[in-house]
Amino acid sequence: MNSTATLPVSNTERSPLIRLYFGRGILAIGWALAFAAGHDPLTAVALILLVVYPLIDVVSSAIDHRTMSPGFERRVTALNGAVSTLAALALGVAGPVGGAPAVLGVFGVWAVISGAAQLIVGVHRRGPVFGKQWPTLISGGLSFLVGAFYFAQAIGPEPSLDVLSTYATGGGVFFVVQAVLLAWKSRSAARG
Repeated sequence: MNSTATLPVSNTERSPLIRLYFGRGILAIGWALAFAAGHDPLTAVALILLVVYPLIDVVSSAIDHRTMSPGFERRVTALNGAVSTLAALALGVAGPVGGAPAVLGVFGVWAVISGAAQLIVGVHRRGPVFGKQWPTLISGGLSFLVGAFYFAQAIGPEPSLDVLSTYATGGGVFFVVQAVLLAWKSRSAARG
């Protein structure tokens, strides 16, 4: 009887997250396609796209933050939104001032911090309501590792921004997969 009473709450909790993850994933994939088509040379359009990408994270964090209960997970999400805001500002400055090496360095640092935040939130969301969160955990872990690689590449002999489209595509795919898994869990719970 108790588990039946919690099913509607669980599905209600999942619905905003499903929409958020799906929308965020589609935006990331769209961003990757646009950036891949026009980032070399580093034009004004490419710089705008570089600033927009972390702003997608800012908006997503704000939406997610609004739906969370007070606690550690909510504070991590707020911190991630703040760091992403700083990353957007830093990318807006890094491009014109330092070119590809500076952009890759800023993006790398941001990916490390954002990936760590995603890992923490994914671990805290594991359970009967949101599932095992493996796509979120893999995506966060990869973001952390790839960010460190980007930072190292930024100080190397030939830093290239080509890798950023791959990064955004991978992240987008993982968000879409997480949305699909949550939707499947909601449908299964509604039938059961």
